[in-house]
Amino acid sequence: MIVGVVKESCPGEQRVALVPATLTKAGCAVLVEPGAGLAAGFADDAYLEKGAKIAADRADVFGHADVVLQVRSLGSNLEAGVTDLELVRRSQVFLGFCDPLSAAGASAAQQMAARGGTLFSMELIPRITRAQSMDALSSMASIAGYKAVLLAAGALPKIFPMMMTAAGTISPSKVFIVGAGVAGLQAIASARRLGAVVEAYDVRPVVKEQVESLGARFLDLPLKTAAAQDQGGYATAQDEAFLQRQREMMLKAMASNDVVITTAAVPGRKAPILVTREMVQAMQPGSVIVDLAAERGGNCELTRPGETVVVNGVTILGPTNLPGTVPLHASQMYARNISTFLSHLVNDGRFAFDMADEITRETLVARDGEVVHARVREVLGLPALQPAVG
Repeated sequence: MIVGVVKESCPGEQRVALVPATLTKAGCAVLVEPGAGLAAGFADDAYLEKGAKIAADRADVFGHADVVLQVRSLGSNLEAGVTDLELVRRSQVFLGFCDPLSAAGASAAQQMAARGGTLFSMELIPRITRAQSMDALSSMASIAGYKAVLLAAGALPKIFPMMMTAAGTISPSKVFIVGAGVAGLQAIASARRLGAVVEAYDVRPVVKEQVESLGARFLDLPLKTAAAQDQGGYATAQDEAFLQRQREMMLKAMASNDVVITTAAVPGRKAPILVTREMVQAMQPGSVIVDLAAERGGNCELTRPGETVVVNGVTILGPTNLPGTVPLHASQMYARNISTFLSHLVNDGRFAFDMADEITRETLVARDGEVVHARVREVLGLPALQPAVG
């Protein structure tokens, strides 16, 4: 089996799907597009030293690889990714982020299926114990949470820790984290390491213990949250009435903090608006909001994806690819995830489509000219398929 690694074509994307250190873990012949890892700090020579071959060009990779590993497959790279479609060979396998539960991502999966490609989605790795080492979504969220705190600290006209100096005592900054998933918990830990006083809120009360174990205070809001989490551990979408009550109760917390970092996102859907214009106006001038849901439209009503705006003295940052700004370590983590996932799918040098296996079944999006994932078919308005076998 030949594994192909291509240079990411999405504008601004600096990560690479496989790094030299993980080539032996892949256990296959590896063909790398020239310069694929350069932006992440991995030169072609480093791949050669680990036994990979450097292809003539991108088309050479697509022309010879049985499986192509990417960070952003077509669904999450809609504009530049289309140019690769004509290079896709029938039964060629693709692994990467492909945003399959959004309308655009589902449509892209349908295009891939029409070309005969087989598509696996890294976003759909189930959150079960034996899949933890494959969970790239969590790996990247962890980096995003860390980097969000650094962005906030850089934009805030205060320092995070308390300092006792000859010029007097400086009080610590106050940081409010909205959403205590992987990104939120990493943001809590990073802000605490920098010396800030941290409180956090999540619609799932089950995360309270995790928040407090990191040294933050959990903000309890008297809301009914019984259906706030799905079986996979992700937050579920709430109705507008719930969100309105939540906003009213969060207003006071927003006004008393220097930094607010929002992380609430529901896979495949527009991010819920949790921070209104009124809340922003209640914050002190100089305060900072970092909206990690910006790529999904943002949790803040005033967020502009990919931009920084200032409203009434409050700086609102809308980063859209924070893991891509830490490409070396993000690539290392992603490469471990995807190579472990690939090893799970391969048996004796061949792909084993064991549809009885939860990891395989839940990540397979397209195969044999058809979109086969039930949830993706729902997004496309297609009827359900009979369970696949073998």
